[in-house]
Amino acid sequence: MGRITTHVLDTAQGKPAAGLRIDVLRAGSRPELVKTITTNADGRADQPLLEGAALTPGNYELRFHAGDYLRAQNAALPEPLFLDVIPIAFGIADASQHYHVPLLLSPFGYSTYRGS
Repeated sequence: MGRITTHVLDTAQGKPAAGLRIDVLRAGSRPELVKTITTNADGRADQPLLEGAALTPGNYELRFHAGDYLRAQNAALPEPLFLDVIPIAFGIADASQHYHVPLLLSPFGYSTYRGS
């Protein structure tokens, strides 16, 4: 069964990013908000972001609300923050596959990849 999952790690602090809000959208000319989740203590969603019949081929976007998380971790960061909402846009070609979209986060940079 296909699914989308994520994991957010705070590389500046060397720990999972707990309490980070993520919006899941179906992308297109008018993006549609599918759901909003908050990461758990391990920096993960408790359930797949989308799975089964809810996951169809097409374009998606995850919006990681990093600014709120970073402010809560370090009040000494400059305003405005360098990173606030981080959008990761990606395509699903085969809805039977597992698409793991992790985020490695720090106040001044991030990276992602298709994980397993």
